[in-house]
Amino acid sequence: MDIKILDTLLAAGVKAGASDLHFKVGDKPVFRIDGDLVPVKYNRLTSVDTTAICQHLLGDDPTADKLDQISEYDASYSLENSARFRVNIYRQRGTLCCILRVIPSEVPNVADLGLPEVIKTLAAEERGLVLVTGATGSGKSSTLAAMLHHINQTRPAHVLTIEDPIEFLHSNKRSSFSQREVGPDTPSFTTALRSALRQDPDVILVGEMRDPETIDIALKAAETGHMVFSTVHTTDVAKTIGRIVGVFPNEEQVAVRARLADNLKGVISQRLVPCADGKGRIVAAEILVATNATREAVRNPEKAGTITDLLERGSDQYGMQSFDQHLSRLYRQGKISLEAAKSASTSPTDFERALAFDDGSSDSSTDASDFSSDDEEVIELV
Repeated sequence: MDIKILDTLLAAGVKAGASDLHFKVGDKPVFRIDGDLVPVKYNRLTSVDTTAICQHLLGDDPTADKLDQISEYDASYSLENSARFRVNIYRQRGTLCCILRVIPSEVPNVADLGLPEVIKTLAAEERGLVLVTGATGSGKSSTLAAMLHHINQTRPAHVLTIEDPIEFLHSNKRSSFSQREVGPDTPSFTTALRSALRQDPDVILVGEMRDPETIDIALKAAETGHMVFSTVHTTDVAKTIGRIVGVFPNEEQVAVRARLADNLKGVISQRLVPCADGKGRIVAAEILVATNATREAVRNPEKAGTITDLLERGSDQYGMQSFDQHLSRLYRQGKISLEAAKSASTSPTDFERALAFDDGSSDSSTDASDFSSDDEEVIELV
């Protein structure tokens, strides 16, 4: 594939609002738009095409000279005057493929994402741990970027990020940013996080907490007066607590629960739901804020089943909410359909019950023809 055509495809994907772009041998390029996979009007890709694409995306990365040894690899790519992409290169059936996640050129703010004001309150915390959770593609990175953007706008702080790869680029405003990428800048999250404590940070972003050692160091950072933000791949608040604790051996879990209860400031779990008008998706969020009651539910596994009830009862006073509460509100505001709300809820039956008792006081198909005529002409010429 000609590299100019590749860049044209990437630019067209960004313009069409794609979140991800797929390049796989035997298939046409595919864009994910509003959650749906949409083939592009282009030839089916050969192994020569995908190898050339991967080679170009890696650029000056030393790994580019060892493509034949790659099983999976993460990188980033910038398209001039358009956007940046998080790149994952992987091998299937002996051939190279890649998925690109679109990273908007501008750092989002809390209002742009439709997130509640309590997110700003959590971003303003000066010490402790805040977790943003959800499935892949649920907008975790955007929410974290918006929280760091809020810090950048409101207070002087040294913000140290450890990412794999770097996604949103933050320019210094009131805060000073140091952004480190696993691979080019540091061998691992664990190594970088251990070193971070000697780099005078006020705020630390850890791209993902995926193993006991990383979680342990992140908790130590929170315990020693730093503000730590990170992500976990879990579907709701209760499962997040269980996942963090469950990473450790049984004999350590009581101590981990106590440390988590003492340092956790909040959990934001999110899902993207199709908008009622069919244009785009909107965030539905479940939010825990640290209170005496929620800390006790984290500390005591026998009270884990009370977390959802605590979220719902803490809505007015603390800004907490369950998924069902937020989905109900979005439905009543006409932003999502009833079918979409039920589909996104943890339990459709519980959601319908919540909807029945809520008085309302809290208030796809696409193809390359949707691109500009110039973009489409270039794509179809190939």
